Amino acid sequence: QVQLAESGGGLVQPGGSLRLSCIVSGGIFSSYSIGWFRQGLGKEREFVGAASWSGMITYSTDSMEGRFTISADNQKNTVFLQMNALEPEDTARYYCAATTVARPGMIRDRRQYAFWGQGTQVTVSS
Repeated sequence: QVQLAESGGGLVQPGGSLRLSCIVSGGIFSSYSIGWFRQGLGKEREFVGAASWSGMITYSTDSMEGRFTISADNQKNTVFLQMNALEPEDTARYYCAATTVARPGMIRDRRQYAFWGQGTQVTVSS
């Protein structure tokens, strides 16, 4: 059973930065693509970005690609989401999830992810 645990959320002012971590356990880390999703209050859970097991990084939008960076530490079975220039619209609960798919079209689909963490809250406010 694959387990994921997010950390690093918190309250930050607009323009600030946060780095979220996702520790993966219970499976072969290199066999899974790890995606980041977020869900704002009253909104659907949306794709933020992902690091595939094949080494490809995919972001949801150009705006996110310019402000967010996904990286992985294979030695620590951890995937990071570095978020810069945060905006109030980035306020949401952020989740990491694991899937065995790697194709860019499929990796954006939350239905492809079988394992999810509990999430970490990010609040951007002055």
